[in-house]
Amino acid sequence: MQLKQRSGLGYFFYGFELAVSPGIRRFVILPLLANIVLVGGALYYLFIHLDEWINSWMGHIPSFLSWLSYILWPLLVLTILATFSYFFSTLANFIAAPFNGLLAEKVEQKLIGEKINEDGVLDFVKDIPRIMAREWRKLIYVLPKAIGLFILLLIPAVGQTIGPFAWFIFTAWMLAIQYCDYPFDNHKISFHEMRNSLKQNQSKAYGFGILVAFLTTIPIINLIVMPVAVCGATAMWVCEFKHGHKS
Repeated sequence: MQLKQRSGLGYFFYGFELAVSPGIRRFVILPLLANIVLVGGALYYLFIHLDEWINSWMGHIPSFLSWLSYILWPLLVLTILATFSYFFSTLANFIAAPFNGLLAEKVEQKLIGEKINEDGVLDFVKDIPRIMAREWRKLIYVLPKAIGLFILLLIPAVGQTIGPFAWFIFTAWMLAIQYCDYPFDNHKISFHEMRNSLKQNQSKAYGFGILVAFLTTIPIINLIVMPVAVCGATAMWVCEFKHGHKS
């Protein structure tokens, strides 16, 4: 595969090319199934109740600001879509974490042309508790910020105006962390060190995360985002970050 530096958006699109390439496709199946079941089910539930929730939320806007409804309605729709998609994508990533890590390993192996470890199936199974502990570490990092933003969304007028933008930027950063962490973790690089690396290259991290965040709000397309994002984030690790870390 061709190794070259890209934009954050470019790495995601390259991830699609990697996901359908020979030798990688079979490792995409399990993460894809987890995403389809959880995110697909969540979106079905969402669309049944979306209109009811939007009308209830809009009822909290003071009458003198009613003219804002034409602006706030689409923003609230996008916020609810992004929130649902992010929450259930996070849940799907949590469940599929061992398989996402394996997918990241195989993608890196394909990109560099050599194995990154000699672990067998038994070693993979033994490593699952450590992988799941890493997922808990991500949740601990995310939850306080997500709760704070959710409280902001509940503030009449101000929350509905500022909240959607703040939530989208937050989601973009969290998704960049979520997917970039798999190749970092394969090399046993700490969560703290991984975050610092992304902060040093925020333009690409946010570019990647913004596209992933946007696509997770689009029905059908969001069902394939997980494995593509894992592949794209792994390519970004190889081209942008790996040289700065010792395995």
